Amino acid sequence: MWIQNDVFREDMEHIANAAFLPWKDLAGKTVLVTGGTGLLGFNLISALSYMGLKRGIGIRILALVRDEKKAATRFQELLREGASLSFVHGDLMNIPPIGEPIDYIVHGASPTASRYFAECPVETIRENLTGAMSLLELAREKKCQSFLFLSSMEVYGALHRREKVDESHESFVNTMNPRNSYPEVKRLVEALCCAYASEYGVPAKVIRLTQTFGAGVHQDDNRAFAQFMRSALRGEDIVLKTQGGTEHSYLYTADAVTAILSVLLCGKTGEAYNAANEAAYCSIREMAECVAHLPIVQEKYGSPVGVVIREDEKSAAVYPPELYMKLDTKKIQMLDWQPCWALQDMFTRMIRTQE
Repeated sequence: MWIQNDVFREDMEHIANAAFLPWKDLAGKTVLVTGGTGLLGFNLISALSYMGLKRGIGIRILALVRDEKKAATRFQELLREGASLSFVHGDLMNIPPIGEPIDYIVHGASPTASRYFAECPVETIRENLTGAMSLLELAREKKCQSFLFLSSMEVYGALHRREKVDESHESFVNTMNPRNSYPEVKRLVEALCCAYASEYGVPAKVIRLTQTFGAGVHQDDNRAFAQFMRSALRGEDIVLKTQGGTEHSYLYTADAVTAILSVLLCGKTGEAYNAANEAAYCSIREMAECVAHLPIVQEKYGSPVGVVIREDEKSAAVYPPELYMKLDTKKIQMLDWQPCWALQDMFTRMIRTQE
């Protein structure tokens, strides 16, 4: 998918026209992106390439990828148009030497499936920690202008009160739950970023993202929002494996890219920033109901699809406990960043890029 798709082209134009982003700082620079074939990595690399191809800002992009053939397929339209994109073959456990200068690093590579965190907690910790150490050392060696770690709202743990959560909020992570290997290692990598900034002067920053979706979602993505979308488009009931009581905000892909670039280019070294659309705060059950009642679904089937709950015995181990994660985004808004797309828009635009 590339700018032949109307929605994706609109997203790229929106990012390119974000007046609060100092695009000139990226002119003639090299950006290393990990997790490039994932949702956020794909959108970020596409936006940087768009600026190079359509706006004449010379940005060289390196993407760390495990499978070059898969990456070439994912970015085939970009490459055909001559994007300055090259692949570095490796993974978080094996990052090869990179001889050329690197000015910016955006580290977004990580396992993303809850089932993987629960079933492979050792690998979850080892991959995330080893990769972050290697990349921070690389940033130190290359004297990078900025290093950004894509963290998660999950670092705050399971909060049971409906309260605003700013970046100084304490964490509540049960380290004896194997599934918590993910938020715990995210917390540790955040601490490493702070440590490298303090001890070695590495300009490391952290962005704590809420769940993000939109243009560029893989057809086989297995996360809840993608499952909801596929069920509704088939006219099937949306099935919840929990009561759906967890509440948090969501964020559209293009808004996430502008947030990432805002912190990368304008954020303060050694600090963390929440990123979410506070207006999209709702429960998982409410999100499912939103999808079930999308106009595109009702036009296709004449009525909304159903939302049903079918909990099973594995749910408690695989899915995080019910929590309320109302991220406070005042800090990132001080960088002049604002989200633009509401929850229904996120789903509608995602569907239009799947067609």
